[in-house]
Amino acid sequence: MKKTVIIPARWGSSRLEGKPLHPIDGIPMIQHVYQRCAKAAVDTVVVATDDLRIIKAVEAFGGRAVLTSEKNRSGTDRVADAARILELSPDDILVNVQGDQPLIHPSCIDEVTAPFEKESDLPMATLGYIIQDTREIHDPKDVKLVTDIRGNALYFSRATIPHARDENTPVTYIKHLGVYAYTRRFLDIFKDLSTGQLEDIEKLEQLRVLEHGYTIRVVMTPHDSPEVDLPEDIIRIETKLKSGS
Repeated sequence: MKKTVIIPARWGSSRLEGKPLHPIDGIPMIQHVYQRCAKAAVDTVVVATDDLRIIKAVEAFGGRAVLTSEKNRSGTDRVADAARILELSPDDILVNVQGDQPLIHPSCIDEVTAPFEKESDLPMATLGYIIQDTREIHDPKDVKLVTDIRGNALYFSRATIPHARDENTPVTYIKHLGVYAYTRRFLDIFKDLSTGQLEDIEKLEQLRVLEHGYTIRVVMTPHDSPEVDLPEDIIRIETKLKSGS
């Protein structure tokens, strides 16, 4: 059972076009992500993109990239497309790390794949992080999640969940980190699933999995992995890099 990290990276972005190649501390963002992933206990790291400019940039720093279809509905669909191109085996574990997470900790990759070592029939896993920055609790670009008592995801939302009816009720808010792990076998199922209604409303691909009745195991991690969605996010990322994050 091989472990392959696939980093989906689109050129087009309504809020920050060409985001994967945007410099962070003088280095393209995709290079930060790639090099951090390469430090994890995995066999291969590959960037999956729809743009030759990104492929050229990845190859320039010695990385590996594949050209995927422009018609992929989501990052997970792009990962499935890359798995097909790479001819990976059904039991191989694929880790999807978003191309806009330049501070991804290598341990996150080891953590999200750990459940598959005990549960070979598990279709999918992802990461949760207890929110420390109260700004993120109400920010719709920071996705929140709730789980059942077994640690399986019940729902993901851009809204503040759970919502405390009573003002003084203590609540632990969990942020969803854009790191997924799946078997190649499940990815082949996922790519053929119809787009879910909740997925379309929230614009969250993982809801397709829940809407179709599949399990997503949530692994809690002590490592945050902030995403770059807006130009001002880059300033926060560079500040964290300088502080040794």
